[in-house]
Amino acid sequence: MKKILVFLYQWLIAVPILAVLTIITALTTIIGSAIGNRDYWGYWPACFWSRCVCTLLLVRVKVVGRENIDPRTSYVFVCNHQGAFDIWTIYGYLGHNFKWLMKKSLEKVPFVGKACKSAGHVMVDDSNPRGVRQTIEESEERLRGGMSVVIFPEGSRTRDGHLTPFKRGAFMLASEFKLPVVPLTIDGAFKAMPRTTYNVTPGRITLTIHKPIYPGPRGFNTRELMAETRREIASALPGEDSET
Repeated sequence: MKKILVFLYQWLIAVPILAVLTIITALTTIIGSAIGNRDYWGYWPACFWSRCVCTLLLVRVKVVGRENIDPRTSYVFVCNHQGAFDIWTIYGYLGHNFKWLMKKSLEKVPFVGKACKSAGHVMVDDSNPRGVRQTIEESEERLRGGMSVVIFPEGSRTRDGHLTPFKRGAFMLASEFKLPVVPLTIDGAFKAMPRTTYNVTPGRITLTIHKPIYPGPRGFNTRELMAETRREIASALPGEDSET
């Protein structure tokens, strides 16, 4: 009976409210970014929207380790990708302004795609070397002035809740700009809504912010950085194997 009530609440009350709120947030971001201060309008409306999504869909978020990051420092945040709630968890609860490195195909999502472009998020086209170079150039522009970026090194959401192999792009970016890497672990988003369903299971998500990994005098060794980051992310996932 409880599952039926949650299902009815989600689709008859929460989803219609969130659909309207999503359009309002997107339009606010587009208009605000056009007027000025894109970094403000590209972050705070989406932060509020994400918190509303989690609250209305009965998902609580616990943050561990926020003291490990400085809001005035640029980082490359690297996070595991369990499900759709990863986006809302990071946007709403990380507490640090940033730009996403996101798939170029998301440009086609109505309202949201235009809002993301207006906000200055980096659209990644990895279909050819020129697209990768353009991504690095755009990222360099966004990182000026203390801005950070967030990347999912797995590339797409996990199918079974476990970590999948990491791609090197995030770590090459960190090495290129000699920025500290902050591993983020999200635990609970797969249970809340895996990629195989649109139905939400109420519960709790834990966002763990690990200590930054700083480059040495000669920068990073990309392979070692990738392995260390994976170990840190896996350390906050019960029963997860840290091996690549």
